[in-house]
Amino acid sequence: MSEARPLRSRAEATTANFAALLVRAEQLAAAVIPGGHGRRRAGSGDDFWQYRPVQLGDTLRMVDWRRSARSDAQFVRQKEWQISQSVFFWVDRARSMQFSSAPNLPEKIDRAQLLSLAVAILLSRGGEQIGLSGENLPPRAGAKQLQRFAEFLTDLKTEDYAAPQFETIKKNAFCVCVSDFLGDIEKIEKTLLEAATKGARGVCVQILDPAEESFPFRGRSVFDSVGGTMRHETLQAADLSARYLERLAARKARLKQICRQTGWTFYSHHTNTPAQSAVMWLHTMIEGPK
Repeated sequence: MSEARPLRSRAEATTANFAALLVRAEQLAAAVIPGGHGRRRAGSGDDFWQYRPVQLGDTLRMVDWRRSARSDAQFVRQKEWQISQSVFFWVDRARSMQFSSAPNLPEKIDRAQLLSLAVAILLSRGGEQIGLSGENLPPRAGAKQLQRFAEFLTDLKTEDYAAPQFETIKKNAFCVCVSDFLGDIEKIEKTLLEAATKGARGVCVQILDPAEESFPFRGRSVFDSVGGTMRHETLQAADLSARYLERLAARKARLKQICRQTGWTFYSHHTNTPAQSAVMWLHTMIEGPK
């Protein structure tokens, strides 16, 4: 029984973590797009969307004669598009993401989890299938899928840095990479190029702490990696500022170049800015303008 209690405690803590994340993500999704939303695109489905005037190529069978009888023009009844797409998320949960420079700022992993789950909720409401790449969670729709999605998101990793994983993506899927992208740039490039060869479209969302953008350190400083595997001590941190900012700018330029090569889109988000703007941007990129 003594071994069962700690196991039960860990299980309860894990359940509480992803349950709390689900609640926060639901609130964020509701703040961005209140209530449910339809797919709002013409296509095959059961729900009525709109009437449109007859166009060249339409057949007589397509004409809605009841609506057309009320005017001098002929109209076609359009139904709402209901063919779901598969959206694969890859969310970096390595130790480098478990960083915050100030008590009033969320860790990068917290923001990555929140953004990804809020967007997944909005997509699921619209009938899309969402999955988590790098885990045994292929794309599906529904509340149970969202619960498993949240559960996987709260399972943090032990390595210092991670690279995207999209080995099992479907052809022509949409991919969402959420990371600080501070790991091996060669691995990142290789993965994105391989995904693009499968016809996958996607976005890379780089999440950084404001201190990582500005390097505000001065005087004697000790820099430790979150995982504790690297340490650097300096008496004049300000002397490192210019070189650090140059390397960060070069890293961003390389990421943008990779995205241009693959036809993907790069987006930068900081943990001291509102999460709503990033959720809205991501959702619009995936679903397109409504």
